[in-house]
Amino acid sequence: MWVEALDLVLTKMVRANFPFNKVNAISGSGQQHGSVYWTKGAQQLHLKNLDPSKDLVTQLQEAFSIKDSPVWMDSSTSAQCSAIEKAVGGAAKLTALTGSRAFERFTGPQVRKVYETQKETYHATERVSLVSSFMASLLVGNYASIDHSDGAGMNLMDLHSRTWSPDALDATAPGLEKKLGPLAPSHAIAGKLHSYFVQRFHFNPKCLVVNWSGDNPCSLAGLALNRPGDLAISMGTSDTCPCLYRSCGRLQVFGLTRTPQPSLEGHVFPNPVDPESFMVMLCYKNGSLTREDIRNECADRSWEKFNSLLEETPPLNEGKMGFYYKEAEILPPLPVGYHHFILGRGDGNAFDNLNVQKVPKFDPAAEVRAIVEGQILSMRIHAERIGMQCPPERIIATGGGSANKHLLALIASIFGCSVYTAQRPDSAALGAALRAAHGWICQEQGTFVPMASVLKQASGENAFQCHLQAKAGSDELHAQYGDLAPVRAKIEQQLLGESISC
Repeated sequence: MWVEALDLVLTKMVRANFPFNKVNAISGSGQQHGSVYWTKGAQQLHLKNLDPSKDLVTQLQEAFSIKDSPVWMDSSTSAQCSAIEKAVGGAAKLTALTGSRAFERFTGPQVRKVYETQKETYHATERVSLVSSFMASLLVGNYASIDHSDGAGMNLMDLHSRTWSPDALDATAPGLEKKLGPLAPSHAIAGKLHSYFVQRFHFNPKCLVVNWSGDNPCSLAGLALNRPGDLAISMGTSDTCPCLYRSCGRLQVFGLTRTPQPSLEGHVFPNPVDPESFMVMLCYKNGSLTREDIRNECADRSWEKFNSLLEETPPLNEGKMGFYYKEAEILPPLPVGYHHFILGRGDGNAFDNLNVQKVPKFDPAAEVRAIVEGQILSMRIHAERIGMQCPPERIIATGGGSANKHLLALIASIFGCSVYTAQRPDSAALGAALRAAHGWICQEQGTFVPMASVLKQASGENAFQCHLQAKAGSDELHAQYGDLAPVRAKIEQQLLGESISC
């Protein structure tokens, strides 16, 4: 399907008279965590000998040992995740080593499952690619390296040395390092564009292919997060995830830090545009669609009324705190359920954990503020735990929810910094294009060039732009939310304990 998609998009570009001869460099964004399994001999028999008189899909029919790729939606590898964590000394050790604990969607557990359930197929596999390095391989007609940023989403790479971890490899499958090939920096050149594309589509024969990366790292690049302290919040689908095709209503938080603190709660990847810093990411299942449920129930299915109810209630919601899980949550790992608490007040009249009362529900206005404050406060709590500074330097909000200025104002108050929105919605694709320019400039200069200097050269009409939407709230209100954060964190832990005991 992916091979045929490349055929189709290039054919459509031919019909649109796209000037292929003007392209100096290509990079791309691949769906993170998907894996592709090349059969023995695929490199020599297929990739290196592409015939420009034929389409790609016809020539690559026999190039793969597994026809259907595991992707991020697969969650069938729980047993493999547990086994890998146990083999390296526990979830915390794997997290410190690779930047994440073992997750079902990650490539390491997927490879272990292939080895355990299809040994002959595993041994018949010559190379394991990620979707990103697979697409780059098609373009260069050779196996392209997995880049550091996407490679960190596999539970296989040593986050600090940026090499394959022997312990993680041994915990996954035998002979795996050879099948993975070498890792490479995200800005490095995968190779020159194969003559197949030059002859068939009349690309510039000097065109370079810069290593592709995952959709999340490319989204970071597309939002121009280029300094530690930057933070981005994707506000879901009706609301849309930054990678566009994930219509899932999730919330994502990601940003940059030079001092990551890998945690069981999130992920740390190398920054795709700066080898000296790291990308941190948090994922929540309950985002826009859960807010939509509360809107339907409390605001007559109207966002206008939802916003009016939000404005009717004071900040901190008079101690009314809600936890809303329409779907089983990732962060924290809690089952479906809605939980309502009214907090007590301690010394200084601040809300605390004493005399907390659990109630069935709130009045509509308090319900609306509780879900919005709860989601944003949770993001602040977990972002700080994984090494993000608070307050951030700035926040860039994306997705449908970023059109709601009431939400953005609350984000600015809780995080204590100004909030901007991106002009373009397709941040993953834009990030891939910016990374292509970045890699090409680094190659031309013969050294690493900071991404900020690339952005300065970019056309204002086509490159990333962001617009101020909400200024930072008062220091006093930011501090009050800071006092509320540990109260919420403690109740969250209590809910986790109750779910485990059940």
